[in-house]
Amino acid sequence: MSGLLGITLALLLQVGQPPATAWTWTLYDDSPLVLANEVPDTARLRSTFECDPGTSIVRLSLYQAVPTSGFARVAAGSATTMAQVERIRGSGLRLALRTDHPVFAAFAADGRLSVRIGEEQRLIEVQRPHLAKLRRFAELCAE
Repeated sequence: MSGLLGITLALLLQVGQPPATAWTWTLYDDSPLVLANEVPDTARLRSTFECDPGTSIVRLSLYQAVPTSGFARVAAGSATTMAQVERIRGSGLRLALRTDHPVFAAFAADGRLSVRIGEEQRLIEVQRPHLAKLRRFAELCAE
């Protein structure tokens, strides 16, 4: 009986919370191009990559972040760079990267990007099934 009660309680605690697997990567090929880590059909975002086609400049926005400004250390694979951070609406941060920089190339290759701002670190991971979207996004940004 207590096992059934425990399962029922666990299910009740999960009501109203989307499952972790609800987060996905979506490519919007309008202008600007946007690659969003989101829960579809909601306003919930973790991060977005935006660019104007042909500019090779990607704006990375991080949501639910500690509001700050200054510089971030961005790393992927064995490549690193520094990028200026600016605040955006609510609790968001934005920084810019170039698609032709080794950091972005390494990110497009394996789907892992680390952003460290002060003591805070955010790992952005594009899972294997979504890597084609990331690579297409980079290609469209550079054209």
